[in-house]
Amino acid sequence: MKKEIFNAETRRRGDFKKMKPLMHTDSQGYFMFQSSFFKSFSASLRLCVVIIILAFGVFAQSDGSQQNQTGKAGTFAITNARIVTVSGAVIENGTVVISNGKISGVGGSVSVPAGAERIDGSGLSVYPGMIDAGTNLGLAEIGAAPATIDVAETGDMNSNSKAITAINPHSSHVNVTRVNGITTVLSMPQGGVISGQAAVINLNGSTQNEMAIVPAFGLIINFPRITLGGGGFNPFAQQAPVDFSEALKRRDQRIEDLKKLFRDAENYAKVQEAYAKDKNLPAPTTDLKMAALTPYIRGERPIIFTAERERDIRSVTKFVAGTRIKGIIMGGQEAWKAADELKKNNIAVIYTNIYNLPVRDDDAYDYLFEAPAKLAQAGVRFCVSTGDGGAEVRDLPYQAGLAGAYGLSKDEALKSVTLYPAQILGLGSQLGSIEQGKIANIVVTDGDILDPRTNVKYLFINGRLLPLTSRHTELFEAFKDRK
Repeated sequence: MKKEIFNAETRRRGDFKKMKPLMHTDSQGYFMFQSSFFKSFSASLRLCVVIIILAFGVFAQSDGSQQNQTGKAGTFAITNARIVTVSGAVIENGTVVISNGKISGVGGSVSVPAGAERIDGSGLSVYPGMIDAGTNLGLAEIGAAPATIDVAETGDMNSNSKAITAINPHSSHVNVTRVNGITTVLSMPQGGVISGQAAVINLNGSTQNEMAIVPAFGLIINFPRITLGGGGFNPFAQQAPVDFSEALKRRDQRIEDLKKLFRDAENYAKVQEAYAKDKNLPAPTTDLKMAALTPYIRGERPIIFTAERERDIRSVTKFVAGTRIKGIIMGGQEAWKAADELKKNNIAVIYTNIYNLPVRDDDAYDYLFEAPAKLAQAGVRFCVSTGDGGAEVRDLPYQAGLAGAYGLSKDEALKSVTLYPAQILGLGSQLGSIEQGKIANIVVTDGDILDPRTNVKYLFINGRLLPLTSRHTELFEAFKDRK
């Protein structure tokens, strides 16, 4: 449909038959103006008109239509396919049956239910959907448009902030990510010392509740670290050196402040429980931030600590040791160096540095590529994550593939983005492998799922067969035949 702006004088006369569009779109989708109309504007007014029209065009392209395509439910049977179960042996010629959102059958001699929609998997491979356990997906859309960014709250201590309430189900990143085989992500807030509570979501649904698997999974804490740099970059002023012992003292003080906050939260919970049992006691003041900390300090839910350097990771293990806290490291650049303490305290690592550059000038170019292999060799529980805000989460399989090219075995590389993140997120009984009874997050491909040359042919999330379309595929179709 043409988008047209008509001459105001003609409209006032009501002579619609004589109306001439002052602007229209051509067959290729470009906006066109009547030259006499546009030349009559001043330079500044022309610029305003162009900005308004371009904004209209952007909104028209990002209208959420793709994100509202939530697929179709039913009973499906993928037959004659190579099934990579991940948790067990590969089935070279088998069948996967999907019904009521679950995997109801898998094996080499599974009978197909009457009325099931058959999908011929000849020459195709079936994988569990991949999981990215460290993203901001749904919380950030366009970096240059502040109104589309909702990753952080003001202040340093935001334990009561929940990412699930801010996730945009209609984000363009949702479809762009899932059509590449990623079906589940952990979306987390950031900023401050305690950023808030992360959510585990499936990449399908029209509302946050429809997407949510675990609405409040883990508390994000940016663990205090030693910083030797100044408070910013000023090319005209010399940076004041920071004494290491002073930086260490500041870090230790921030850790003590965090410990005190946890003790206060424990005392708050005890007071609330006492009042619940005996209403004759003075009614305690409600503190939402303290109340939100209770399940985390008691080990009922995990705390995700962001930390990169060995000394900071060891500080996290010391912080966790002797408490009921269930800790997870996010980032983990040098986690393999602290493998002994991580294993001792049963702390898993969500590794997010595959695409990053080495930190030090004398580090080898493959220093970060090899880290997952070193974690595996050391026996540390880990998974590979993009650590991305949304736009690049689609590269998750390629990051795992890169780790596989630098020491990580092929099986471990696949598990690092399927079964291992599911286990770290406490969802190993529901996701991460193709087993009867698990949620039917299934990807059917024409090759190795970690290979960039592979194409996804069918995609299921929660047992719903989804269209393999996104803003990227639409743009490709629109521009592929242009001269």
